[in-house]
Amino acid sequence: MITLQSNSKTFLNQLANQFSIGDTSPTEFLINIFITIILAYILGLIYTKYGSSLSNRKKLKQTFVLMAITVMIVITIVKSSLALSLGLVGALSIVRFRTAIKEPEELVYFFIAIAIGLGMGANQRLLTLVGVVIIIIYIIIQNINSEKQEVLQNLIVMVSNTSNSKLNEKEIIDVLKKYCSRVDLRRLDEVNSTTELSFSVEFNSLQNILEAKTELKKIGSIQFSFIEAY
Repeated sequence: MITLQSNSKTFLNQLANQFSIGDTSPTEFLINIFITIILAYILGLIYTKYGSSLSNRKKLKQTFVLMAITVMIVITIVKSSLALSLGLVGALSIVRFRTAIKEPEELVYFFIAIAIGLGMGANQRLLTLVGVVIIIIYIIIQNINSEKQEVLQNLIVMVSNTSNSKLNEKEIIDVLKKYCSRVDLRRLDEVNSTTELSFSVEFNSLQNILEAKTELKKIGSIQFSFIEAY
C-alpha cells in the first residue's frame, strides 16, 4: 500500500514537472494567459472606439488577442532554454509577412499587443498591467483633447483646365486662401495648353472644404481633386 502511494506521488510529481515550463507553474501559466486575453481584448475595444484607421477596425481587433497569446506562449516556452531561444531566432528568420501594414497607427497597436504577450510571458504581471493601463489612459485623454480642439484637415488639391482657355492661377489661389488656413504651391505643370497645379492646403472644417469646392466650380473650365495628404 505504501509502495502504491509512493508511486502515485512520484507519477504526479513527474506529471507536474512535465507541464511546468521553467519557473512557471501550470497555475501561473493559466493566470497569465487569462490576463493576456483580457488585456488584448480591452486593447481591441480601445482601437475600435478611438482608432482612426481606414481599415476594418472591428475585424483587425480580433488579431490582437491571438497575437498577444501567441507571443506570451512563445516567450513562456523559450525563456527557460537558451537552445529554444536560438531556435526561435532561426524559425523567425524564415517567416515572411506578405501583407504590408499601411498605417502607422495599426503598427503601434500591434506593438502594444506584442508587449502584452512579452510581459505576461516573462511573468511580469504588475509591470504589464500598469504599462497597459497607462497607455489606455493616454489614448483616451488624447482623443478627448483632440475632440475639443479644432480639427485640421491636410489635403492635396490638384487643379487643371479642361479647355484651351488659360488657367487663372491667381483666382484659384485666392479661393483656396479664403477657406484654408495654409496654402502651399507644390507643383506647377504646363504642357501646351494644359496647366496643372498641385497645392498642399489645410482646412479647419468640413464646411470650409465644401464651400471651397463650390467656389472653385464657379471659376469654370477646370477640374479639381481633393486628396488626403500623408
